[in-house]
Amino acid sequence: MKFGVFLPNGSNGYIISNAVTPYLPTYQHNLEITVEAEKQGLDFVLSMMKFKGFGGDTGYWDACLESFTLMAGLAANTQSIGIIPTVTLLSQHPAYVARMIATLDDMSGGRCGLNIVTGWNKPEYTQMGLWRGDEYYERRYEYAAEYLQILQELWRTGECTHKSEFFDLEECSCLPTPGRDIPIVSAGMSPKGVEFVAQHAHQNFVMAHPEKLKDISDSVKAKGAAIGREVGTYALFNIITAETDEKAKEIGDDIIQRADMGAIGNIINSAAMDSNEGGTSDHLQEAMKQDLEVGNMAFMGFPTIYGSYETVSAKIDEIAEETGVDGMLFSWADFVGGIRDFGEKIKPRLACL
Repeated sequence: MKFGVFLPNGSNGYIISNAVTPYLPTYQHNLEITVEAEKQGLDFVLSMMKFKGFGGDTGYWDACLESFTLMAGLAANTQSIGIIPTVTLLSQHPAYVARMIATLDDMSGGRCGLNIVTGWNKPEYTQMGLWRGDEYYERRYEYAAEYLQILQELWRTGECTHKSEFFDLEECSCLPTPGRDIPIVSAGMSPKGVEFVAQHAHQNFVMAHPEKLKDISDSVKAKGAAIGREVGTYALFNIITAETDEKAKEIGDDIIQRADMGAIGNIINSAAMDSNEGGTSDHLQEAMKQDLEVGNMAFMGFPTIYGSYETVSAKIDEIAEETGVDGMLFSWADFVGGIRDFGEKIKPRLACL
C-alpha cells in the first residue's frame, strides 16, 4: 500500500468553504508539506494544474503554481519521495513535456512520474485559444492515447515521427532519455476513462466512495489483465482527525454548512458542459447533495475519512481490504500538521502496511 499527498498548489487546497481561511499557494508551503511527507515515510506527492479558477467568496483555485516548475524545486530539495507533476494535454506539446519529464527524472534521481489530465473545464482553454471545439469532449481519450504514444516513444528511443489529425512530428528528437519506464497516473472514472487507464497508464486516480471504488478498481485491473498489463488504483480521500469521532464530524459538517456556493456553482456549471457519462463531471454534480463521508462538494467531491486517530486508522485498513486499491492520495485542511499526525498517530496502527 502506497500513500501520497495531493499538494495544495491551487488557492485554498481542496476545501471550498468559508470555514477555512483562504490562502494563496506558495512554494515554501508546498516544500514544507513535501519535506514532512518524506520525513513521515509517505511515498509520493502529486501536484495538479489549473489555468483558471472558480472565484466565489474564497477565490477558489484562482491562483495556481505551475506544476512542473514546482515539482522541479521539490525534487531538488528531497531525497526519496516520489514526484508526480500534472500535464493538462491541451496546454503543452508532448515533445516539450517529454523533455521536461526527462529533466525532472534526472534531477530527482529516478523519482518522477506523470499525471495525465485530458481536460474537461472548457473555460480554462478558451481563454488561451487552446480549446479544440466541443467535439473534444467525445474525442479526448483518442487525443490522449496519441499524446502518450508520442511521450513513450521519445522516452524509449529519443526520437519520434508521428503524423495524424492531432500531431505532426518529423524525426523529433528528445535527448537525454529517462532510461526507465515513467509511471503514468490518470483519472479514469467513466467507462471511457477506465478503458484508457487500462490500456495506457499504470495507476488509476479515483475519487469515489469505497462501494463504488471497488467496482472501478476491479474493472481497471481486469481490463488491464486482459491485455497483459498490470494496472492499479490510487484512491483520493480527505482526512479529518480529532480526539473523538464526534469532534471530527463537527469539523467536517461545519465546512459543509459554510460552503462557498458561488465557487461551487461555477465548478458545477463548467462540469455540466462535459458529455462524458459517468466521469469526473458527473461525480462533481452528484457531490452537491452528498454527505461528508461519501464526498461533498465543499471538499471538491473527495470522500472524507474522519474520526479519532484510531478510527481513521481502522477505516483506512477497511477500505484497503474491501476495495483492493494499492494506494491512497490524501488532502487535509492543515497539510503539514495533518501529515505529521498521519505519520505519528495513524500510520503505526495500519495493518495494510
